[in-house]
Parts: sequence; C-alpha cells; structure tokens
Amino acid sequence: MKKVLLKGGRVIDPAANLDAVRDVLIDGSNISAIGECLDSAAESDVTVVDCRGKLVLPGLIDTHGHIYQGVTGRFGLNPDMCGVHSGVTTMVDQGGASCITLPGFRRYIAQPSKTRILSYLSAYLVGGLEGHYYPELYRPACLDVEATVKSAQTNKDLVKGLKAHAEIGGFARWGLDVMKMAAQIGQESNLPVYIHFGQLWPKPESGARDVNPDSIFNQVVDLLKAGDILAHPFSRHPGGFVELNGSIHPMVKEAIARGLKIDVGHGSHFSFNTARIVLDAGIIPDTLGADMHGYNTIVPPPPGTPDWHPDESVHIFKGNERFGLVSAMTSMLALGLPLNHVVAMVTSNAARLAGMEGEIGTLKVGGVADVSVLEDMRGKWIIQDNEGTQVAIDRQLKPLFCYRAGERFEADAPILPTLRTQVELEAA
Repeated sequence: MKKVLLKGGRVIDPAANLDAVRDVLIDGSNISAIGECLDSAAESDVTVVDCRGKLVLPGLIDTHGHIYQGVTGRFGLNPDMCGVHSGVTTMVDQGGASCITLPGFRRYIAQPSKTRILSYLSAYLVGGLEGHYYPELYRPACLDVEATVKSAQTNKDLVKGLKAHAEIGGFARWGLDVMKMAAQIGQESNLPVYIHFGQLWPKPESGARDVNPDSIFNQVVDLLKAGDILAHPFSRHPGGFVELNGSIHPMVKEAIARGLKIDVGHGSHFSFNTARIVLDAGIIPDTLGADMHGYNTIVPPPPGTPDWHPDESVHIFKGNERFGLVSAMTSMLALGLPLNHVVAMVTSNAARLAGMEGEIGTLKVGGVADVSVLEDMRGKWIIQDNEGTQVAIDRQLKPLFCYRAGERFEADAPILPTLRTQVELEAA
C-alpha cells in the first residue's frame, strides 16, 4: 500500500490537545508522521492529498447505530453505508444483537464490514428485532442475566456495553423490573449500560400501571453505576431529561455528579426546543450518536416489514430522512456547542464509551490510520428537527472521505443530506 500525505488540513485531535494546521502521513494501515510541512519530495511512492481548508480529524465514531442488517428487519441499516461511506470509521451498534444472535452479528456484520464494528449487546434475548416493535418481547421474562453476562464476557473484543430501555410503555407494563435486571447485567459484566429515555412503546390498552413520566428518570438513575450512559437528552418524547412542565429534571445534575455519561442519540427524538432547555441548564452531552435506522431514513424497507413504527419520522416530517453523524455534528454547532467539543464527542469521548481510549479516536504516530476529512462550509441554510422546528444556520459540516486502517473510502452514501435554503424548503 502506497504512502498517503494529507497536506495542510486543520487537524483537530482533542485527545492530543491539538488544533493546528498539520500534515498527516499514512504508511500502510498506520500513521507514520504528524507535523508541519512534512516533505514528500524525496519519496516517489507518496500520494499527496490537498486538505487545505478542510478538517482532518481522528476517524469518527458513531456511538449509536442500528446496523444488524437483515436480522432486525426494516430497522437495521447497512453498516458501511452508515460507516465509512458516511465518513465514519467506527460504528457502535446499540442493542441489535443479543446473547443469542451475537455469533451471527460477528460473522455477517462485524467481520465482512469495512467499518470497524462494535456492539452494545441487548439486555433482551430478542435483541433489536424490528426496532423493538413488539413490546411483549421485552418483558422481564425475556431477559436472561446469566446468559447475557456470559456472552458479554466471552466476546470482549466485540461487546463494549449493554443496551436497555427506560420508558413509559415499559414502565406501564412491568414497572422497574426490566431496569433492575439490565443494571445487574452491567454490574456482573463490568460493562457500561446505555439507557434509552423517552417514550417508545404505546401504553397497553388494559392492565396498565399509572406512570408519571417524570418519575422514571430518578428511579433508573438510582440503579446505575458510574460510567453508565443516559441517552436522548434532547428527546421530544416525555419521560427523560425534561419534565412535563418544561424544566430540567432535578436528578440530571446529580446523575452527572455520580459519574454517569450522556449520549445525544439524535435519531427521530431530536428537538431543538428540548435541547435549548437542557443546554441552558448547563448540561453538556459527552458523546453524539446519529441513531439512524430503517424507520427514519429513506432506505427502501425490506418486503413484508411493518409500514409504521412508533419511532418513525420519515412520513411525518418530510425532509428529515437524510442524515448522518456529520449532519448531527452540524446540529450541535447550531446549538452553540464549540467545534472542539463537538469533535471530542465523536472521537476521544466516543472512544472512551467504546472502551478503546487511546486506540481509536485519536491521531498518533504508530496508531491505526483511521482519519475522517470534512468540509467546513459557510453559507445560509435551514435545518429542521423532528418536531418541525426550523433553524437558520450559517455553517455546516460535510463528510468528504475517510481512511479506515489506511484504506480510502468516499463519503457517497445515499442517506447523506443536502441542506436547503428556506425558499427551497418551501418549494419542496
């Protein structure tokens, strides 16, 4: 493999406290040099890539993907479409595989993919079938603590955490029982548990418990340990970080003080209005997962899968069905988060969530050549959340290409958005 010199880009690597114009030399699957004005004239086998005016970042890490394609029905997307062909070098699948289906996930998803694939194993025996479309498959009897702990401990190279859901529909059916079992799996496996907040399932038509959405957050936090992850802080759905009265839940800051982490989990949940409440309260998420799946993108559904899903946004808010991790980064910039923190959310902080701090999410001599190159554009566009709220922006990030272990991939996924002006949006 020839050497590649990424020339003159703005290199931002929060793990190395680096934000400067630098050259990055890739030799095979590793980075061999990082510096100012690296000379390639003496080496005939170097391909020079002009990165002037571009952002050159550690390979981006998406902490919330749904990529168990084929097994999870319409829900699971192609991992390389969401990964390297969207400028992302590592994908963390959130709850697609279970202790039963993890061997298939390894063989048919992780091994053949060009993207590095990791798993947050489902706490439920069925995993993420059809995006948790059938609530009764997620009742307490459908968890096996011992089997899930065994699967996680014997697949440490692939399994980096656990996934569970704390939301109104589940609490109305089973109360806190599922959460207690998920927390136990996390304790016994010594892995972080990633908790979905915000309503997912409709309440049952009969036999439902009376659930105050504002009571869910504190009950769950009391079960968790330092390092566990609270997801969807900017959700438009009740039962999470923001109470029904529009105020930040009083337990959020206590959760952070206990060492819990926060992942955006953009997806169909994202609300600019909720985000404003959370950020104005001084709550800054640690990581940023795109949370794309087959119900919130334009990807054609496999024949025979359900026509509708509670987490769907495509047919409700037309125009939101093209997105990815980099466009989620643009949304974070629109909210006023500084670029360096947004980069940390998808590099060094995300590497920590994946249990691979120092291995990925940073650029270092001798380290793996996972590099993402983005366009940092200026102009006037409109972005829209899943409540229909529109925000005018003058800056957007766009993935151009990435290197995964030294192999180049163009950012040409069909799900990548093309932002529009107000006039174009109204015409559409």
